[in-house]
Amino acid sequence: MQYLDLTVIRQALAWARAGETLWLCTVLSTFGSSPREPGAWLVARRDGEHVGSLSGGCVEEDFLDRLAEGAFEAPVQRVRYGEAEEALNGPRVTLPCGGILEVLVERLEPGPATLAHLAALERALTGQRPRIRQVDLASGALTLEDDSGLGDRVVWPPAGDEAAGTVRLRVGPVARLVLAGMSPVAEACAEFAQRLGFEVMLCDPRAEALDGLTVPGVERVVNLPSAFIAGGGCHAATAVVALTHDPRIDDLAMIEAVRTEAFYIGVMGSRKTSAARAERLRRSGGLTEAELARIQMPIGLGLGSKTPAEIALAVMADIVRVRRGQGRDAL
Repeated sequence: MQYLDLTVIRQALAWARAGETLWLCTVLSTFGSSPREPGAWLVARRDGEHVGSLSGGCVEEDFLDRLAEGAFEAPVQRVRYGEAEEALNGPRVTLPCGGILEVLVERLEPGPATLAHLAALERALTGQRPRIRQVDLASGALTLEDDSGLGDRVVWPPAGDEAAGTVRLRVGPVARLVLAGMSPVAEACAEFAQRLGFEVMLCDPRAEALDGLTVPGVERVVNLPSAFIAGGGCHAATAVVALTHDPRIDDLAMIEAVRTEAFYIGVMGSRKTSAARAERLRRSGGLTEAELARIQMPIGLGLGSKTPAEIALAVMADIVRVRRGQGRDAL
């Protein structure tokens, strides 16, 4: 989860500021079962102190043992664990789950360049400016570029591309879900979203409605969702969904949400209800056709959902689809 990634980068910054050499490990790819997704980080010192994780523990143990023995002196290395592990650098571990894990290991010396790079990564994880870090796999040279924040966290250049020999690693703010109004579907969405690693905020002007929320860890905002959104509650890694069937809450939230960089905006309702809402938003809200096109209505994937939990599943599945850069026609 990206919360852990932020902890990793902050520890890396602290060690770099203290003049420590550090090793930043990134999961490049996984095949089969794996507890961490591509893009996950671990940072370590030579003495074995580390933060983050790459697997369930076996990979970390092997990496730290080899690091203590003096390995990984090159600026950058790729290491493969699991089946056919002899193909890259010959680590001693076969994963119990039977999968394959490929890891990028970068040796970062303390100094102004490392400090500036790590500080930029911290800003990307905490702020509103997603970045892509490009790593030269031969020299370890690093560059940062602005990014949309959407799509796979690890991007390989196509064969024959002039950028061959590099890998692009997407870094952005912790994904956020803003739920406009309390409802049974909103509560179910909050639970799913937390499991998916989202920061969840549920906005409702009725304090008594929020009292019924049973999902721990959700930030409760006693305010109109539209006011929260207009006050800066969204960034480019935010999904905004309105699930109350109350146009006083849902419509106003949509009007404000389309003025933000939110990557997903959606509102619940049938096709007939959605058509009527689009007309209201066009006529009373002043939304343009381009702004209306940003709103998913009806919201979610067409799974034939009936219950609040099924509707929430369809909503969160659609959010994940967009966040991963997948078109509906690819499903």
